[in-house]
Amino acid sequence: MQEQLSFDTPPAGTADRRGPDPASRTVVYTDGACSKNPGPGGWAWAVPGGPWARGAAPVTTNQRMELQAALEAVRAIPGALEVVSDSTYVVNCFRDRWWAGWKQRNWRNSQKQPVANRDLWEPLVDEVLARDVRFRWVKGHSTDPVNDFVDRLAVESARTQSAASGTEGAPEQRPADRATRTPNSSPYRTGRRAADERGRARQSAKRP
Repeated sequence: MQEQLSFDTPPAGTADRRGPDPASRTVVYTDGACSKNPGPGGWAWAVPGGPWARGAAPVTTNQRMELQAALEAVRAIPGALEVVSDSTYVVNCFRDRWWAGWKQRNWRNSQKQPVANRDLWEPLVDEVLARDVRFRWVKGHSTDPVNDFVDRLAVESARTQSAASGTEGAPEQRPADRATRTPNSSPYRTGRRAADERGRARQSAKRP
């Protein structure tokens, strides 16, 4: 489900466009849903025109399900990835390098409080830094059929508290959805080399 968070902050630096050709990079959409927040939740991921999976948690939050969806996708799909999410909570962490400050402060935020959802953030950050992974924001509940598909899967898991997967059935990504990039939805490459390069770039003045 789309989170009610601002996405007005401009990108911290520009996208690193080196790496695998876009045709060889797997695109995966992720989403999370939660009833009552906290309450019963569900997560889902899907590769356009390909496999998908969904799962549930009995008592959770929407942010945790968004994180769980991204983590499950990165763990399940090998090779170079572009993770497409309508969660600014997930995308901004890698866009603005929140994770770097958290690690430097031993997983405490700028208010010196423990980072919320560390049990999900830490393995996700470790997976991403060891891989060639990009994150792209997409507007939720708009016209993207794959985003709508993972939203329905996550809501179904939250409602039924069930898990399922399939090797096909996700809708194809439309050419317009592949081509459209706005300043706030550009792909941000992660990985050790890219992280080192962006470490020298201007960082966002506002950190969580």
